[in-house]
Amino acid sequence: MALLRSGWLWRQTSVLKRWKLNWCDLWIDGSLCFYKTESRRELEHRVSLKIACIDVRSGLECGGVTPPESNPRENLIMVLLRDGSTVNLCANSEDESIAWKLTLLDTRRNPVFTYDPYDDSYQAIPINSYQTVYITPGAGPGTHQVIVQRDPFDAVAEHVALGLLTGMAAGVAMRSFFWMPFFFC
Repeated sequence: MALLRSGWLWRQTSVLKRWKLNWCDLWIDGSLCFYKTESRRELEHRVSLKIACIDVRSGLECGGVTPPESNPRENLIMVLLRDGSTVNLCANSEDESIAWKLTLLDTRRNPVFTYDPYDDSYQAIPINSYQTVYITPGAGPGTHQVIVQRDPFDAVAEHVALGLLTGMAAGVAMRSFFWMPFFFC
C-alpha cells in the first residue's frame, strides 16, 4: 500500500478530551493511523475513512472544539464519522491543516486502481483494510518495516460452528438424563 501523507498532528482523546501529539499516516486504502512515535511501532488508533468517514471540516468550520495551547482555530481539522463521533485533529499551521483536509477528502472519495499489464488496463479494486500489507521505510537505508493486518473476525464463523456443534452434542446427552427418572417409576 502507498503512503499518501504522514506527519505530526495533535489528536484530541475521546474520553478526557486532552490533546496528544501523534505521528499520523494516511494510506491509500483510507486508513488513518495514529502512532506514539515516528517509528510507527505502537499503533494507538486507526480510522477507516472509506467506511466510517462522512465529512472533513477544517478551520473555522470546526465549531465547539477548542484547539490546543498556542494553536489558532484555523489549524483545526474535524473528521465526522458515521457513528456520530468525531476525530479532532490540529495541525501546526493553517496551510498544513488545509493540505490534510484535502488529502483526507480525496482519500475518502477516490477508488484505488491497479494496473493489469496483460490487458494493458486499469481496474478499480475494493480495498479491504484487513489482510493488507503496509510497507514503511525503516531506520536505515535499504530496510523496511512490514506490517500485516489480519481481520480480527476471521475465525468467528469457525468458533460459532464449533459452539453450535458442542451445544447440540450436550443437548443430546442431557436429553437422555431427563428421561431417566421415568424409568425408575
